[in-house]
Amino acid sequence: MACLITNMFEDSEYTEPANAYREAGHEVVTIEKEKGKIVEGKQGEAEVEIDAGIDEVKPEEFDALFIPGGFSPDILRGDERFVWFAKHFMENDKPVFAICHGPQLLITAKTLDGRMATGFKSIRVDMENAGVNYKDEEVVSCHDQLITSRQPDDIPAFNKETLRVLEK
Repeated sequence: MACLITNMFEDSEYTEPANAYREAGHEVVTIEKEKGKIVEGKQGEAEVEIDAGIDEVKPEEFDALFIPGGFSPDILRGDERFVWFAKHFMENDKPVFAICHGPQLLITAKTLDGRMATGFKSIRVDMENAGVNYKDEEVVSCHDQLITSRQPDDIPAFNKETLRVLEK
């Protein structure tokens, strides 16, 4: 699975799901602007070495997309390459897992209209303006394709639901 990530990601929103995916036998490929770069979580608890630069990968090479929260999604959505990458998964009904501020990338990709989803409370109005049927729940599954959660406290439910979708 592809993971779009850069500096200032929410540490646990990357580490806990990524570890769960790897333990279940899934590969998690971190993607940023530059392969080999070290990105740091906003809590200072996690560092991630980037596996691939955005120009080195194609969305067709991956079966799912994971977008951890924090400030990372807001930073990434300023670069059309990441927006286009995320848009591909949504338009091709591939699984997309976004937690907390992760949906910001999908808002910019204009792929949430008519979807059920959740996200951190501060982006609720942005999500609703993008056409989301917002649910204030720990995990929301939209057609077993888009899985979203609100915050770090929701990680256990997020992991359970995303792993269920990956097993399909």
